[in-house]
Amino acid sequence: MENYNYIKLQELQKWKSKMRKKPSILNKVSKGTQNKFNSMLPDNYHNIITSAIKNMTQVVLFGSKYTTKKPLLNLSLEERDTLAYQKIKFYKNTAMLEGAGTGAGGILIGLTDLPLLLSIKIKLLYELASIYGFDVSDYRERIYILSIFQLAFSSQDHVNKIFDKMEIWNEYKATLSSDINDFNWRSFQQEYRDYIDLAKLLQLVPGIGAFVGAYVNNKLVYKLGEYAVYSYHMRILNDDIKTSL
Repeated sequence: MENYNYIKLQELQKWKSKMRKKPSILNKVSKGTQNKFNSMLPDNYHNIITSAIKNMTQVVLFGSKYTTKKPLLNLSLEERDTLAYQKIKFYKNTAMLEGAGTGAGGILIGLTDLPLLLSIKIKLLYELASIYGFDVSDYRERIYILSIFQLAFSSQDHVNKIFDKMEIWNEYKATLSSDINDFNWRSFQQEYRDYIDLAKLLQLVPGIGAFVGAYVNNKLVYKLGEYAVYSYHMRILNDDIKTSL
């Protein structure tokens, strides 16, 4: 087990370096290009995704819909990882089927993919939090879940800002407002929109929508799951290191 943890710690250090990487010139140019694509999308698209992200964020912050899972205790990191990747595979396959189905249905049906995919992603994150032993009935753990989401689906500049807080989570969470209404969902939804807009635009194109929907959803969900695994490794392995000192 110690050898497994050591290997995962080495992998974690590489991932941390990636998260700390500063935006490149290409990143900045891409952000400008993304703004142009935004202006090409129909108003219905903007209205649906904005509403979907806002509503889902509010469910995460205020609701109990996803908080029924009890945290798993007394498992090794290797056992937790095995369970985690099983869940990631399940939700990835679910997202692929959903993306193929909605992508084949044209523009109107294709637009329904946005809230459905968002729901799949959030459910996966709650499952992974439980697997790694964290209690999502604590609203601060739900903020951490939303932080993972932002790491996976934001510009590099925003990733840097979020990751700075996540690296010192135990200290940072003590500064969180007791009023969860203070969460900045506007920034959250804008970063997410900018990240996925181009891919989802292609999903609405007749003839290729089903293929694009399946492929994109597969990639997005796998990336989210992988980032969640690293994010929880960061907390578990950091705690193990402090305990051993």
